[in-house]
Amino acid sequence: MKIILAYSGGLDTSVLVHWYANEQNAEVITYCADVGQEEELDGLEEKALSTGATAHRTLNLVDEFAEDYIYPMVRGNAVYESQYLLGTSIARPLIAKAHIDIAREFNANAVAHGATGKGNDQCRFELTFSALAPDLQILAPWRDASFRERFPGRREMIEYCKNHSIDVEASASKPYSMDRNLWHISYEAGILEDPWFDPTTPENREMYKLTVDPELAPDEPQYIELTFDKGDCVAIDGISYSPSAVVTHLNKIAGKHGIGRVDLVENRFVGMKSRGVYETPGGTILLHAHRQIETLTMDRDLMHMRDSLVPKYAELIYYGFWFAPEREALQALIDKSQDTVTGTVRLKLYKGNIITVGRKSASSLYDEGIASMDDDESDYQPEDAGGFIRLNALRLKERNRKQGYKG
Repeated sequence: MKIILAYSGGLDTSVLVHWYANEQNAEVITYCADVGQEEELDGLEEKALSTGATAHRTLNLVDEFAEDYIYPMVRGNAVYESQYLLGTSIARPLIAKAHIDIAREFNANAVAHGATGKGNDQCRFELTFSALAPDLQILAPWRDASFRERFPGRREMIEYCKNHSIDVEASASKPYSMDRNLWHISYEAGILEDPWFDPTTPENREMYKLTVDPELAPDEPQYIELTFDKGDCVAIDGISYSPSAVVTHLNKIAGKHGIGRVDLVENRFVGMKSRGVYETPGGTILLHAHRQIETLTMDRDLMHMRDSLVPKYAELIYYGFWFAPEREALQALIDKSQDTVTGTVRLKLYKGNIITVGRKSASSLYDEGIASMDDDESDYQPEDAGGFIRLNALRLKERNRKQGYKG
């Protein structure tokens, strides 16, 4: 069997390389996706080969991640359960798609991942494998009873590495797990499994990597302007940036002002509730600004219809259905809704807060003359409102008259 294994060089995947190669008699090719996690990726190939892999690939997917996954998601204002900005969720389909590309390159017949049997990532990876490469065998060792019996915990894995001279930096206990990419950092498990635990206290707040504590943020606000073209941010303060550069730049600005922290209990696809802490600094600004330019440029009923679909769209991303026909159909509607979403938003950033202080657009539907409370010569006349109200009140009157409704 020839296996393409998603590989980070950490404890779990180092054990998997050696275990598959030496105890399952498989040929193992390792693969790492660079999606902006800013981890040290140098030396991964050498480490993988010394552990038992026959080849290794590291793919830089940062630009593709921003342009083809993050930006389409932002056009849809996707937020899961009104809080989670889908940082881990949106990266998984791209990572799995590239995983398949490596499998084709090496003519492999199996793909393997190290996602746990209780989390969402196993679903996200495997739904993508099934959608794009149903012929490939999927190996999920953490759902393999024999593997779990051999390695019930980190202590046994560390001992295995020592016995086989596998170089890993690991301790038997971790305070929490962390996942990072261009869009966000997530923290979960360990001490965070207690939903009453406070990670923002002085003794715990070093956990946060992207954002300063809002209480320690600058005492002076910062103003920034974001320019959008058909729903996509194309410039910051008048300077053009690529999608990945927009997110990178906003991460630095927002992080300095303590923007983008979320601590929530979410409903996993597999059924359980899970506590997660997230930092999405640049994404929080981007979504806020995008919504603001939409309020100026998007037709009311189009906006309301699109908004009614956002919870489902976000749910599809969270569950792992990026390559499902219903997500693609929703994306087509969302992208069409952005035809006029062009203009500039001005924001004030201050101690964890984003305050909108201006928006403008050549496609603006806002008419000061119509909106003014003063007399005007527009198509709207106050006298028209009487008939409008009477028509909308007709069914309410009849309910009272015919059915005796009294509230």
